[in-house]
Amino acid sequence: MRFGEILAQCRKQKGLNQAELAERLTALGCEVSNQAVSKWEKDMTLPSARQFLTLCDVLEIEDIRGEFSEGQAGLLRGLNPEGRRHALDYIQLLRESGRYAVQPRLHELRTLPKRSLPLYSLAVSAGTGQFLDGEDYEMVEVGQEVPDGSNFGVRVAGDSMEPRFHNGQIIWVRQQRSLMTGEIGIFLYDGNAYLKQLVAREGRVALHSLNPHYEDIFISDALPLRVLGKVLTA
Repeated sequence: MRFGEILAQCRKQKGLNQAELAERLTALGCEVSNQAVSKWEKDMTLPSARQFLTLCDVLEIEDIRGEFSEGQAGLLRGLNPEGRRHALDYIQLLRESGRYAVQPRLHELRTLPKRSLPLYSLAVSAGTGQFLDGEDYEMVEVGQEVPDGSNFGVRVAGDSMEPRFHNGQIIWVRQQRSLMTGEIGIFLYDGNAYLKQLVAREGRVALHSLNPHYEDIFISDALPLRVLGKVLTA
């Protein structure tokens, strides 16, 4: 399969059209047009190295060599698409566990820059939904344990996002106005703030709980859904 065909396939899997992909790249500092994306997918031109790496970030392509060699190269070589997906899922679980995180050396701990981020004292509800009051927060000093790109933190209330997120847990969020299907974020809907996964069900948009004891919240056309941000890590 040609480079352009693979790129188009990855873009479509993320539910993006060419203009939307160009907007994502521009927002990350790689200013391109949808015409440029079209030329890449037709193999008329190739992206620069910086554009290519940013493309992989936007499309969440982790096994770059494997993806663009259709599994014939890279760490996951020899695995079909399903096998590569399972391997990457396991890697993500290892990251989220925190047990295998790279630990800074002692001399680096003394020099790591600190930053202050707002932590909202009114918890985001992972159960019934509580309003995220934009004025009710405290500034807290954080270090490298908080991902770059985080704009604010919130404290979870409820158990509807277990086993990944627990009652009282602090999560860190990057403020943004849109999410792709499958991503977890903070949403404002019908006057309440929710920690949920954005999904598509039966042709409709819904807010999904990871805890199977909770039903999906289907979004009505009559009520606007506002994305407050994307959860980067717990």
